[in-house]
Amino acid sequence: MKISAIDVFVMATPLDEPFAFSQGWVTQRSATLVRIQTDNGLTGWGEAFTQGLEPPQIAAATIEHALKPLLIGENPLDHAVLWERMYTRTRDYGRKGSVISAISALDIALWDVAGHFLQQPVSQLLGGRYRESVQPYATGFYRQQGKNEASRLAEEALQHRDAGFKAMKIKLGFGVNDDIEVMQKITSALNDPAIELMVDSNHAYSRADALKLGKALEDYNLRWYEEPVAPEDIAGYAELRQNLTTPIAGGENEHTPYGFNDLFRASALDVAQPDIGSCGGFTAARSIATMAHANGVAVNPHVWGSAVAQAASLQWIATIPPANHSLYALEPVLEYDRSSHPFRQQLVSAPWYMNNDGNIAIPKGPGLGIEVRLETVEQYKIN
Repeated sequence: MKISAIDVFVMATPLDEPFAFSQGWVTQRSATLVRIQTDNGLTGWGEAFTQGLEPPQIAAATIEHALKPLLIGENPLDHAVLWERMYTRTRDYGRKGSVISAISALDIALWDVAGHFLQQPVSQLLGGRYRESVQPYATGFYRQQGKNEASRLAEEALQHRDAGFKAMKIKLGFGVNDDIEVMQKITSALNDPAIELMVDSNHAYSRADALKLGKALEDYNLRWYEEPVAPEDIAGYAELRQNLTTPIAGGENEHTPYGFNDLFRASALDVAQPDIGSCGGFTAARSIATMAHANGVAVNPHVWGSAVAQAASLQWIATIPPANHSLYALEPVLEYDRSSHPFRQQLVSAPWYMNNDGNIAIPKGPGLGIEVRLETVEQYKIN
């Protein structure tokens, strides 16, 4: 079996109502998808992480011009060998960012091919499932104006609750005082300690302000405090861990086992959050998870993007051991983006939804367990 074709699809559509997080305004939703085809008729899909601010064409160009020539004619089952080849051949200008996202997309597609070849879900190929379903948490609370939106965000929290979510992640990073007001309004509106909360400032703060906010939020019993400082400030992460009781999370802006090794060696995280579309795909994610557990760090993937990225994340989450081996250990939860995305669910023929227990079933079909709707790809394709 050989790789016979690799196609890249850049999809994008403007948003009627742009939204903001601490690093800028998201004005469109986009996706960089890759399709690998083999000489015996198999197809695999993958997706590169595009968080809303960078052009999706960057990862697409990397795939087309730098990585595709390395894979054509190769055996798609050699995913570890091919990952090393892609990484080492781009090391001098890659190592992080969109280049690794491009490698991630191709790696995901290679594993999807392997799953179809063996007629098994990727989670089975990775060693089996710890769980058949996962609890989602609502990611939202983006801004429509910027500051002074606490009352509207409190109403949004009630909407997530009424939709069945038992956990929510609140976007902060708009100033310490504004963040504190947002948390006060949301917790007062919910008035339910059974609803689990996390916060994410998207590395908006200096160490001093991150510590100030963290101290102010300690009484909320948060599951984690995400990206309090810049991803480069590993010492800052470690310092916050030493001075706060709230678990510190991060890693969506880190890449590959090499990058996460630096975080683990510095004891910088309680919760590691690799994104399957930017950490290096399944091949890298498996290594990162092993390293995390060897260092006593929980793994809870960051999830963003279209249904392809969500499906890959579900397959990986199925394989992640509980944070600690105990009778009542915390299980990983699925980040479920609730912000506007016109084609996310349209992209697959059988999208997933919460069941009556408030969980999402992990697809059992071969590979990623999805069927991509080519008509949706064509509708939103811009390349």
